Amino acid sequence: MSELIYEVQDQCAWLTLNRPEKRNALNDALIAVLKEGLRKANEDESLRAIVIRGAGKDFCSGADLAALQKISGNSREENLADARNLMELYLLIRKVRVPVIAAVHGRALAGGCGLATACDIVLATDTARFGYPEVKIGFVPAMVTAILRRNLGEKKSFELLTQGFEFSAVEAENLGLVNRVFPEDTFEGDVREYVSVYGKVSGSAVVLTKNLLYGIEGKTIEDAMDKGAEVNATARETEDCKRGIARFLNKD
Repeated sequence: MSELIYEVQDQCAWLTLNRPEKRNALNDALIAVLKEGLRKANEDESLRAIVIRGAGKDFCSGADLAALQKISGNSREENLADARNLMELYLLIRKVRVPVIAAVHGRALAGGCGLATACDIVLATDTARFGYPEVKIGFVPAMVTAILRRNLGEKKSFELLTQGFEFSAVEAENLGLVNRVFPEDTFEGDVREYVSVYGKVSGSAVVLTKNLLYGIEGKTIEDAMDKGAEVNATARETEDCKRGIARFLNKD
């Protein structure tokens, strides 16, 4: 059985974590094929979005037992390489051209919650559960902290990371960690409808916007606006913009 199911439907790549018997827990093999799937989708110019979801009852429960056992016996150099392997996955999600959407059902815990947090957009069922429980076993959700801190303020980030409690999809939405919460029984259809929007707006504009949004992090307001001016000029030169302006000017 493949660790990842890769499908393309309606200009969207669907990447399904396929370890349902392990609650889609992350290991080296799953991380590797997920990276491969993201790179494959990134090379497909016809795609407008990527959805990451989980097979079975849960989205992703974090690292599996074998991975945790390996960590406890690794040297520092081995653990650093292992941590950077996950870091590369999170960074790849941001570097992929099109929106990467996490479709979360069941539990998204530890590394699974980190995976969802690393995505551009998070959609969840109303029964989904989230959490960063690593602190309970003396571990630190270290790489995702950089992303979480960009989503939330210091105090709420500190609470989530150092208390390790689970929280609901509605709570996650109120925090700003989830974009939309849908009923569990209509979730797949709701996700497809949400994703379909990216087939109706300008693909080049979305790609440029994603690049700009993440590219201005840490810049001064002047530098960020200057970057925006460059992207604005680039957008004007695209075929999407030229066609869009022509339609606007010619409408009744």
